Amino acid sequence: MRRRLSISAPRMIVRSHLPWPLRWALVALVFGFSAAIAMWAFEFGRDIAGLDRDAKAELAKLRVELTQLEGERERMLSIANTAESLLKAEKAAQERLAQQLKQIEAENLALKRDLGFFERLLPAGAAQGVSIRGLQAEVKAPGQLRFQLLVLQSGKTLPEFRGSYDVTLAGTLDGKPWTMAAGSARPLQMKQYLRVEGMIDHPSLAVVKTVQVRVMDASGGVRATQIAKV
Repeated sequence: MRRRLSISAPRMIVRSHLPWPLRWALVALVFGFSAAIAMWAFEFGRDIAGLDRDAKAELAKLRVELTQLEGERERMLSIANTAESLLKAEKAAQERLAQQLKQIEAENLALKRDLGFFERLLPAGAAQGVSIRGLQAEVKAPGQLRFQLLVLQSGKTLPEFRGSYDVTLAGTLDGKPWTMAAGSARPLQMKQYLRVEGMIDHPSLAVVKTVQVRVMDASGGVRATQIAKV
């Protein structure tokens, strides 16, 4: 009896008669109930404060602003594409104008050269009638000769001249004198002046020394003649 009631008495274990599954179920029920109360309190507080209504209104406003921004973006993209197309068209137009300007400058230079050529061939006090000026000829390749000349008609009254011209080559072939008419007479029609040029084929072994050009009227009468050395 003393040993049981003293400090050296054996330990006692108190066991509950409630099973563990029921304990866990009870704990889960308590936690679930607490969570439901907390959620209800949160929703109730949010409704009281008007947060849900404000959030919906803000969301609707943001959607409207997003739609407006997308429309503005599409409009700006359209303007950018139109501007790019205009820039490309303007660039192409500038390139065409630059090419036309170069062509006009080249034509202007050619006209200046022709003017200088004509001024050298028009001495003061030239006789009236048809004349040949500036006959030039050069061998471009074996068997090929290039010629150019200016046919003028001077006078106070200048009716249109209709006639023809022919070209005759002279030189040596195989050490012997040689001449050749460069085809038949070619038509010639002018009012005041006409620049004539062309290529003549001849035997490659021939040595061309002179070129003669004659201008005839419609009846076949010779109106002008000029001979040039090659």
